[in-house]
Amino acid sequence: MTDADPLFAGYRRFRKDRWPEAKAEYEALAADGQTPHTLVIACSDSRADPALIFDAAPGQLFVVRNVANLAPPYAPDGDLHGVSAALEFGVKVLKVRRIVVMGHAHCGGVAAMRKGAPDSCRDFLQPWIAQGEPTVRRVADAVTQDQVEQASEEAVVRLSLDNLRTFPWIAEREAAGELELVGLHFGIAEGLLRRLTGAGPFQPLA
Repeated sequence: MTDADPLFAGYRRFRKDRWPEAKAEYEALAADGQTPHTLVIACSDSRADPALIFDAAPGQLFVVRNVANLAPPYAPDGDLHGVSAALEFGVKVLKVRRIVVMGHAHCGGVAAMRKGAPDSCRDFLQPWIAQGEPTVRRVADAVTQDQVEQASEEAVVRLSLDNLRTFPWIAEREAAGELELVGLHFGIAEGLLRRLTGAGPFQPLA
């Protein structure tokens, strides 16, 4: 990497422009630890960054990103479960008060649930997105062609919320009013967030 590399150029801007005013904030976070109020499950897509969308300061969000913002069902089987491990830490140790599942427009992961993963991505991507394929197929059969993309993305948010409620320590805290589960969809071109309203449609946030 050269000095002109955009990654390091961004770091230099951070050190020059952001760090002087944020230094005390980071020092406090280093000394006191993190106490995020919200755990966000978001897609890895580079166009849908939760920290930017929510204008969040360091220490406010505990973010878990993966392909298609999926929360898998509860399965304590001894296998490697990165998302579930983050959920356990966020809920049990950090004691977040809210879990947000944020889908987004033009999601490649959800598109792969409809069309199949690329042939070069069969080791990990195909089995990962397979958990959403039945849901997406049902939705695609129930809407018009021009509605399929957004309806599929919204359906995956609903699926992740349903899967979250299979974790007993999430379901218990939600039932006790100690934890809120929220579904969102971000429109990349419009910069608009829409929120799931119970069993109804997603509605724009005011």
